Amino acid sequence: MTCRAPRFSTPKNSVSGDPLPASPVTLPTISFGTASLGNLYEAISDAQARDVLQTAWTVGLRYFDTAPHYGRGLSETRLGTFLAGRDGAIVSTKVGRVLSPAAAPIAEADGFVNPAQNDVRYDYSGEGFLESFEQSCARLGRRDIDILYVHDLGEMVHGPAAGRYLDDFLSSGYDALRRLKDQGRIRAIGLGVNEVEICLEILSKCDLDLILLAGRHTLLDRSAAVSLLPLCQTRGVGIVIGGVFNSGILATGPIDGAHYNYAPASRQILDQTAALQQICAAYGVSLSEAALQFPGRHPAVVSTLIGTSKPGYIARNLAGLARPLPLALWAELEATP
Repeated sequence: MTCRAPRFSTPKNSVSGDPLPASPVTLPTISFGTASLGNLYEAISDAQARDVLQTAWTVGLRYFDTAPHYGRGLSETRLGTFLAGRDGAIVSTKVGRVLSPAAAPIAEADGFVNPAQNDVRYDYSGEGFLESFEQSCARLGRRDIDILYVHDLGEMVHGPAAGRYLDDFLSSGYDALRRLKDQGRIRAIGLGVNEVEICLEILSKCDLDLILLAGRHTLLDRSAAVSLLPLCQTRGVGIVIGGVFNSGILATGPIDGAHYNYAPASRQILDQTAALQQICAAYGVSLSEAALQFPGRHPAVVSTLIGTSKPGYIARNLAGLARPLPLALWAELEATP
């Protein structure tokens, strides 16, 4: 009897989880990012934030990622309020930004509308990490945090100051994270970034459990697959992928006003997206479905973050993640630059 290869790929759509090779944390392959709960681009009410989290919880999502950056602490506060009294959640947050009461009213900050009224300073030293960590624990209502990512360490955010912050991290910040892990206050150490180069640099000097990488392993940007993902696979470093829609265009398609990497999409990106959308349409597949499933096809990727401020989008995205897609589609997409 001749065995035939399957014509459809089986998506990784588990919400239960598998243990990471390098840490005691067990992550589900689908997880929930809470930047929108910090009022990203538009303000939402506490009630809407609670409804979104309740929907995510009801469908079985248990890993929630947040950060002080998301609404100057607002996302952490809302998540902590929701998780109070609930067992079984995995929570990650980030260090690198320390918050303090705002000196003047803040209407918008870094794309977050009506954020919590806090000023921010960057601090990648051991002392700064500990201060940020304890602040996050207070907002989240937790003594311990499952995963602590170092947020936005690199040139994309910091420009010429990146070298100084990297020195602070290497001289004392990393050691502080190791102590927190040894004390049982955190279970995994990682980076939360939008660029590949800083990941490669840190891995040449430090051991990590995880990297949360946004926007660099998508249908439009596959830069992480060149060297970072193979390295992480060899080193046993789990990859969590965020930004699967590259700020929106892989969800909306190449429409007028579509955004790519937090800015209006260029003509080149619009044309590239249109070509991808045309390939998907030939197989009866939406561009968003392919975008959701693409990152998890790589064996180094342990979890894919979905995030939204609208409860109805959660079910839609989970359906897109669960639908088996034709293998021929993947072959054609992966051959398209």
